[in-house]
Amino acid sequence: MTRTLTAALAATTMLTGAAMAQDTMIIGITQNNVGVDSYQTTYEQAFIAAAEANDAVETVVLDAGGDVARQIAQMEDLIQQQVDAIIIWPTNGEAVIPAVRKASQADIPVIVTNSNIAEQGQDFIASFSGPDNITQGQRAAEIMCDKFKADGIETEAKIVQISGQPGYTTAIERAQGFEERLPEVCPDVELMETQPGDWNREKSQQVMEAFLTKYDDIDGVYAGDDNMGVGALNAAKAAGRAGDITFVGATNFAVGYDAMAAGEYWGSIYQSPVDDAEAALQTAIDVLNGEDVPKLNYFDTPKITQDNMQEFDKPVF
Repeated sequence: MTRTLTAALAATTMLTGAAMAQDTMIIGITQNNVGVDSYQTTYEQAFIAAAEANDAVETVVLDAGGDVARQIAQMEDLIQQQVDAIIIWPTNGEAVIPAVRKASQADIPVIVTNSNIAEQGQDFIASFSGPDNITQGQRAAEIMCDKFKADGIETEAKIVQISGQPGYTTAIERAQGFEERLPEVCPDVELMETQPGDWNREKSQQVMEAFLTKYDDIDGVYAGDDNMGVGALNAAKAAGRAGDITFVGATNFAVGYDAMAAGEYWGSIYQSPVDDAEAALQTAIDVLNGEDVPKLNYFDTPKITQDNMQEFDKPVF
């Protein structure tokens, strides 16, 4: 059955491919905040490219701009248009649950991408596609601990943490994984303080400036992604203290990769936005085709440090 998009929705959407055929899958996606960083921008580009390469798929591509209310309204629009499936990159893992539940009640399968929704919403989704963020946090703790052991300071090191956006599941889970794993591998390392950097490099630089003023002794910084980690690095460089601090992040951005190559940034977790986008689209297609899809459909995100970075291509974002 041919579906017609209303003018209101069409004004804010991007359709890929030719006219909608009878057997075309119509998949809507509402993203978190495309303009906030290069990862999300690259994700959108990869998603559109993957959809355009598949003649059986039409997409409605939306961006919430980091606004929970806007994302809920976009979910409502997609439900009204009776798309075949909805992919959501949540702006807030709890606030979007009523909209996800409404889609489920309308028999529209929902695939959560990149950052999962809260536990109480799991019954309303068909699958989560993305990284295992708790594992990422755990691996980041292992990277930092290994470096401290190599430097002989594992019994006395003091660190700070710059987390992502409050209420955002990825931020919560990466911090959780790090905080749970660090005392297991380096029980004497002290995590002195955590402050949010909101995935923003400039804000993270300001957070780090405050840390540097408050603490005379900082041996390590864990940031929820490399964008924030490089902001912290910039603050430490400006203060003349970067050489004394081990910087570890996640979601290895190009700026993080470059800082590692320069010997200024120790390690991160390698994660591809292209893999992320393609996995989300394929998960939606598999669900619509009636295939058996795992509820938690993770892709691997390995450790990357100065020691093994030659094994990885420089990120494109």
